[in-house]
Amino acid sequence: MLFLSNPRRLFECVIVSLAIACLLPLPCQAQATTVATEWRSYGHDPGGMRFSPLDQINRTNVHRLERVWTFDTGEVTPGTRNSDQHAIPSFEATPLMVDGVLYFSTIGEKVIALDAETGKRIWEFDSQAGRSKREFMQNRGVAYWQAESSGGGPGNPRALEERRIFVGFRDKLYALDARTGKLCPGFGHDGVVNLRAGVGERWPKQDYSMTSPPAIYKDLVITGAQLQEYPSFGPSGDIRAWDARTGKLVWTFHTVARPGEAGHDTWEGDGWRDRSGTNAWSMITVDAARGMVFLPLGSPSYDFYGADRKGRGLFGNSLVALDAQTGKLLWHFQMVHHDLWDYDLPAAPALVTVRRDGQEIPAVAQVTKMGLVFVVDRLTGKPLFPVEERPVPASPVPGEASWPTQPIPLKPPPLSPISLSASDITTVTPESRAYCLKEFGPLLPEHGAIGIFNPEGLTLTLMTPGTLGGGTWSGASFDPSTGYLYVNANNAPAVGIMKPQPPGSPEPYRRTSRWGEYARYWDSNHYPCVKPPWGTLNAIDLATGEIAWRVPLGFFDDLAERGIPTTGTPNLGGSMVTAGGLVFIAGSSDRRFRAFDARTGKVLWEAPLEASGHATPMTFRGKKTGKQFVVIAAGGGGYFSATVSDTVAAYALP
Repeated sequence: MLFLSNPRRLFECVIVSLAIACLLPLPCQAQATTVATEWRSYGHDPGGMRFSPLDQINRTNVHRLERVWTFDTGEVTPGTRNSDQHAIPSFEATPLMVDGVLYFSTIGEKVIALDAETGKRIWEFDSQAGRSKREFMQNRGVAYWQAESSGGGPGNPRALEERRIFVGFRDKLYALDARTGKLCPGFGHDGVVNLRAGVGERWPKQDYSMTSPPAIYKDLVITGAQLQEYPSFGPSGDIRAWDARTGKLVWTFHTVARPGEAGHDTWEGDGWRDRSGTNAWSMITVDAARGMVFLPLGSPSYDFYGADRKGRGLFGNSLVALDAQTGKLLWHFQMVHHDLWDYDLPAAPALVTVRRDGQEIPAVAQVTKMGLVFVVDRLTGKPLFPVEERPVPASPVPGEASWPTQPIPLKPPPLSPISLSASDITTVTPESRAYCLKEFGPLLPEHGAIGIFNPEGLTLTLMTPGTLGGGTWSGASFDPSTGYLYVNANNAPAVGIMKPQPPGSPEPYRRTSRWGEYARYWDSNHYPCVKPPWGTLNAIDLATGEIAWRVPLGFFDDLAERGIPTTGTPNLGGSMVTAGGLVFIAGSSDRRFRAFDARTGKVLWEAPLEASGHATPMTFRGKKTGKQFVVIAAGGGGYFSATVSDTVAAYALP
């Protein structure tokens, strides 16, 4: 016990102690502050805004940002180049940070936990342990769950016992102890749920894979899946919710409406039966306060041929809102009718706020491959900007019954060109123009233009935007203080032809070309055959629906060396925005990480990477140092970057 004989000194100590106590936040406030400065969900918050309130790194000092640690997974040799660009997929994971630990998945189907401030490995879970040869697959990350009933707080031992990391690899959902990386034995069968059961047993050899993290709502783990694009029949794209403790199935939503269900009348005959696709392979988002879950659904299989699935085909290519607790349908909005273009909804529905007439409207912004952004009321699904049903050309493929109209929002404007004419052919280099005119010149009419929703025909057909957008799974980030939505987009059209198949084939027609099924409209150097910019970063003012600014995203080194101005590059991997007034993105295919001024689009910082960062960055504040860190997975590979790596890179101010 401490005795103070001086009453004045005692009084001073009491006053100082009371002052400190008043400055300390309440426990609930402390926990809320901690959550805000961590990165607990793929999109920072369950609604996918990808906004961080941290501002230690800001417009005035971001130029001083430097690499503070690097972690290599050891799965590939950094800097190597694939002879086949698709041999190694891109490293697309966005790490989570909770209580000082960084969690992420890898292309080799591992989950790794690191000390967030040093990059030192804490634990590793290997789903392929014991196999003689490692297989690779893209995976965008993991999900974190903490039991609500535990009382919360890092100092609560029970809370620590009820923290789990959920990840999907192939057709399995794994539950891991967040402290150790060990499988949770009470979940499913020894920590694993077989996702194929109930939706795909009849097609054991057809693809059923989780490539995106599940969504978390209270004690539910909500899953979608990547499915085969060809042929038509196969595993179902049903959305399911699992008990986070036991792995038991809680509810199922049928993405292909069955007899007696809303939307079934949009399928003619038996076109719904055994229909694959219509799946949420991208990120699912949650409005935790309202108990709503939002699904970005893809096209019914087969993507390019629909004579055996006539009708609008709900809930294909639809944004769907469900009751998160029960899986019951609340509303839907279909953004492509009877899809023939592989125009899946590729991105997480971003839960945003639209300010209009002095009111704040809860809304959802959906980025699409068409380069169109739909903004709808979160509670009703009604568009907040006018949407027109416009006539589109009919398909020339025998037996096909393409839908006569497609929805086009009047605002925001398209982020990528939705028509092409002869005047749009590239002039970037003489060689590129000559190649494009020779190979693709006849596809464009002498007068007029080819527009969006141009159906593939029996001769080589041009499609704009292409199958990789427009927008992609890169999605959007949203700054709630300004109302700006940030979206990166591609200007990379595609080409293909619907070729008759031999009798007995799964489909009478299949899309192909001499450059492959998913051929791009580009030259031998992979420069798109249209005038640049080929990749852009866009800021949309959601209050008005107008483009606030648009800038090229990335450049080609060899073109820059020839003095050709910045063209932008095709890109995969999204952005995040911070209260420091910065938009961070590394999705361009030029192996660079950038910070843009969120108000103007000016590049304020740029750093080289081992390979292109085809992932979405994240940020957090360190528990020990109090520093703000920015982290990106730089793996290259995939569709746009032949150079590969397995690097996770962290940056902070010196």
